[in-house]
Amino acid sequence: MANILITGSNGQLGNELKDLWVSGVLEALVHKGEHYLYFTDVAELDITNREAVEKFIAEKEIGIIVNCAAYTAVDKAEDDINSATAVNVDAAKNLAEALAKLNNNSDAGRTSPLLIHISTDYVFDGKGYKPYREDDACNPAGVYGRTKLEGEKAVEKSGCNYLIIRTSWLYSSYGANFVKTIARLAGEKESLNVVFDQVGTPTYAGDLAKAIDAVVKKYLTVLPSVQKSICGVYHFSNEGVCSWYDFAREIVKETGSSCIVKPVTSDQFPTKALRPHYSVLDKSKIKSVFGIEIPHWREAIAKEEFWRKLGK
Repeated sequence: MANILITGSNGQLGNELKDLWVSGVLEALVHKGEHYLYFTDVAELDITNREAVEKFIAEKEIGIIVNCAAYTAVDKAEDDINSATAVNVDAAKNLAEALAKLNNNSDAGRTSPLLIHISTDYVFDGKGYKPYREDDACNPAGVYGRTKLEGEKAVEKSGCNYLIIRTSWLYSSYGANFVKTIARLAGEKESLNVVFDQVGTPTYAGDLAKAIDAVVKKYLTVLPSVQKSICGVYHFSNEGVCSWYDFAREIVKETGSSCIVKPVTSDQFPTKALRPHYSVLDKSKIKSVFGIEIPHWREAIAKEEFWRKLGK
């Protein structure tokens, strides 16, 4: 039995996974009794509580965890280090070490427990000039990035089978994000000022959910002897490169608003935590290993499914 636990299920990615998996992508497997899906948030499972995590995993016979939970308030983290550490480091460690115990006790030749841990482009300092590869040196500039990197290291040291997936500029029809903010403001204002000197790539959480689905399916279907070889760190975002200004213009275009988007420098929008000026991720590895086709960011933001969910 490899039941699947999705933590942080009320967030952007968690909700997209819920939409994808409950609607039938894993339906056949679930109906066969091979897997059961558990979508939890802090009310159902406090992943910062080690004993609660170990008990839940044992009782529910969890074999795969997709950890979507994270402390993502980048500026607030600068003054709330304890909370950021609890969620981004301690919780990741609890999940990984609980699975590692199962891994050590599992029979040879059987599927080993797997943790899919979602991380961020903020582990890099953003001073690069070409897409970051998984093995490039990390140098986070703020508390959020540092705690996410520490969480990665805790997962790597745990001994469990893991896939760490770093992503960037995540958005969804769920939760609060840049796309929803710009779409709302475009209907309220005649013009918007948006920074043009921060460059990266948006990630539609629905596309990331489909990538995670591909990862899970491959992991469950390859031989146990092969599972370890596909573990490691991966990058995922949509294809292409843009600035926040470029992205905002495309969002406004999709809304049909006449709002004018004006480019400004980051200096005109000072923030407590530094933002990376370049955070494009190289996705060659995840495409090669899992055979994933990734849509361009312009294609992703134009998806009817996104705007339908948003109610536009």
